[in-house]
Amino acid sequence: MPHTVEEVMTRDPVTLPEEATVVKAAKMMRDRGIGDVLVVGDGRLRGLVTDRDIVVRAVAEGRDLATTPLATLCTCDVVTVGPDHDVAEAARLMREKDVRQLPVVVDGRPVGVVALADLTLALTPGDAPSEATGDARGLTPGDAPGLTLTPDRVSGHAPAPA
Repeated sequence: MPHTVEEVMTRDPVTLPEEATVVKAAKMMRDRGIGDVLVVGDGRLRGLVTDRDIVVRAVAEGRDLATTPLATLCTCDVVTVGPDHDVAEAARLMREKDVRQLPVVVDGRPVGVVALADLTLALTPGDAPSEATGDARGLTPGDAPGLTLTPDRVSGHAPAPA
């Protein structure tokens, strides 16, 4: 039963340099079937750009997608965790910061990404949390808003704005 982020994270995250264009990021997301790319400079995490960022911060503003660098539209104040971070704490951090993925870094360098759905791997079917008690590691349904856990499937969506 996994307890650390390293046990459930996706290794070798997809990264692009700060000067890469929006088009390059969009094509990479399409080709890899992902919704975000880590933005790096000198090998260190500088930010995160999502498919939504591309739509809201580039397309809707009429930017030239072929020349706009990712550094101009990525989220720079990114919440991160280390590989030895506890999965329950990572889930709480996601809830508190209202994010669906956390870059995993060592000395500022990205080594993985943990997504909300990845954290469900820490729960075996018999460990699915109940509304009243949560599970043995302290996870409760509130730690993963919009996530439904059942013994045979996991589904999720972003919570509705309050």
